Amino acid sequence: MISYTLMITLNDINAAQKRLNGVIIRTPLIQSLNCAPNRQLFFKPENLQTVGAFKLRGAYNKIVSLSEAQKKQGIIAFSSGNHAQGVAYAAQKLNIKATIVMPAIAPEIKIANTKAMGAEVVLLKSGGEEEWRAAAEALATKHNYVMIPPFNDETIIAGQATVGMEIIEDLPEVGVVLVPIGGGGLISGIAAALKLSGKATKIIGVEPEIANDAQQSFRQGKIQKLPLSQTKQTIADGMRATQIGDITFAHIQAFVDDIITVSEEEIRKSMRVMLFNNRLVSEPSGAVSTAAFLFKQASLPKHALTVAVISGGNISPDFLAELLQ
Repeated sequence: MISYTLMITLNDINAAQKRLNGVIIRTPLIQSLNCAPNRQLFFKPENLQTVGAFKLRGAYNKIVSLSEAQKKQGIIAFSSGNHAQGVAYAAQKLNIKATIVMPAIAPEIKIANTKAMGAEVVLLKSGGEEEWRAAAEALATKHNYVMIPPFNDETIIAGQATVGMEIIEDLPEVGVVLVPIGGGGLISGIAAALKLSGKATKIIGVEPEIANDAQQSFRQGKIQKLPLSQTKQTIADGMRATQIGDITFAHIQAFVDDIITVSEEEIRKSMRVMLFNNRLVSEPSGAVSTAAFLFKQASLPKHALTVAVISGGNISPDFLAELLQ
């Protein structure tokens, strides 16, 4: 049974839009080339955000909502990259001390960007998200920092929901929205925005086949956890979380229509298509939604207008060079 006390409202989303006005880039919808008239695809390119990913929306909405006393305490977060950059950027803009716990195996470009925005980075040589969280919580207790969670938080979700409101404003007739799922914050927000606005749009989550914890949870009606040894094998480094949160799961159960998966090779092929056909650079996590459109049509609702959310574009130079070959 869903605990609706945890659910965000349209008022929460509208408040987030006001806070983010002038801070984020209002990314446009970009129509894909080479699509049939009855099967049009539009990209929502969050890879064009200042920090290269949608995470700035939720991070800024959360941090700016803190009390003045909390801001003076300093903040802390744990992340493999995109949330780290969103928190670092927001903290820099608001003149707040930020500490980020990151895995040493995170893409170097994400670590470097986080440091460049003034955050103190603590690197962990081993472990998964539970270990990163534990390390961050220990530092928060020691230094009295305020935790900024990556996805399992109503204020974070409300910030991500602004992506959905922009889609509605730019393409009111949209029939299907494809959304990448890592921890579930982005799809929770987008789905809530559309469904609470009265839209009949189908919201479809997309995950890698080998990191499909959200799909399994959705199918079985309770949160399922996958082993880190399995999820860390996906090239989509933003989707290696072993389980979604209870708050995001409540939103997914209430507002999401289905969750499907794509293969590692389909992710790579989709990255190439976006790069060469549409001049859009996506990281693997951001490409899963396009992969679903290109390779999983049989699993998708039939509609003339589809939006694929590109969640981020922070791809390492080495991986990009490999992809180009």
